[in-house]
Amino acid sequence: MQKLITGLAIISGFAAVAFRAEAIENDYKPYLGLDYAYNVISANPHYNSFRAILGSVYNPYFGTEVFYQYSGRDKLNKDDVRTTSFNAYGLDMQAGLPLGNSGIVPLATLGIGQYTIKHKFTDGGHNDDHGWGYRFGGGLRYDIDDNWSATAIARYIKTDKIAVYKHLDEYTIGLRYTFR
Repeated sequence: MQKLITGLAIISGFAAVAFRAEAIENDYKPYLGLDYAYNVISANPHYNSFRAILGSVYNPYFGTEVFYQYSGRDKLNKDDVRTTSFNAYGLDMQAGLPLGNSGIVPLATLGIGQYTIKHKFTDGGHNDDHGWGYRFGGGLRYDIDDNWSATAIARYIKTDKIAVYKHLDEYTIGLRYTFR
């Protein structure tokens, strides 16, 4: 809970600095993205996954993303579990603070996702565990030109109703193409 409050405080701080007293001109720009994500659950397992993203920027300081994420299998061979994988979908909000004309934008993210973790057992059986993931993190976006940008974001994901795993750490790098 303390990490969730800290994440909200960071986003509020970005918003307080970003939203000055004068009006902000909204400039809606949709984009598509693809991320590589490395997920760590406790000490084991480790997942390599890809995220497909449909997002939009509403002004220089705020945007949203809808994502779908699918991981490869990790060989676990622990507690009769042979392999494990997961998939997720959800919504992230982003607050950014552009640093002049440098193209560098520090980001804070907050979101929610539906997670399904799949286990295949050595005896041939399987189990799917479903639950919510409350996501928050921070990172950087670099605007390469008017259409392309690159991102690097680290997130903490607190899971709810997933029996085995209580949290995930996620590290992503990706590309975005903005339609202007």
